[in-house]
Amino acid sequence: MRVGATIDISAPPDAVWDFVSDPGHYLHFMSGVTRFEVAGDQPRGLGARYRMLMRVGSAEIGGLVEVVECDEHRDLAWTSVQGIDQRARWRLRDRSLEHAPRTHVELRMSYGVAGSGLFGWLAEQVAAPTVRGHLRRSLQQLKRQVEHEQLRRAAAARRAARTAATS
Repeated sequence: MRVGATIDISAPPDAVWDFVSDPGHYLHFMSGVTRFEVAGDQPRGLGARYRMLMRVGSAEIGGLVEVVECDEHRDLAWTSVQGIDQRARWRLRDRSLEHAPRTHVELRMSYGVAGSGLFGWLAEQVAAPTVRGHLRRSLQQLKRQVEHEQLRRAAAARRAARTAATS
């Protein structure tokens, strides 16, 4: 089953990338994710592995995933190594205007219950609305957090400039 969601965030791609490439942020903005922890010596980038679980109804699904594509500030993709068959991809595209940074963010996920026949297909269909909702809420929360961080940094820069001007 394939599901996805998109959103535009009022921030440059590097600010969004700081969130989506850092496993420490995932539990703070990923809706339904109950576990996202580094599983190995490499915390980020190509080859990094994570234990990931997402609540779907009364079940927690997921397993061990590995980052298989990492194009800085643009694309991050993982695939399952153990557990439920899944692939996910973050796509960040710069849509900035002259004085307005903006990033178009797409999160796509495909998952399946391998070798389960009709019952596996049925489980995928039943889970799809929940997973799709998790992706939408995750992007909304990501937008909220990234834009808040941008406002916080801008305010800190203004305060520092005022302090420097009065000194």
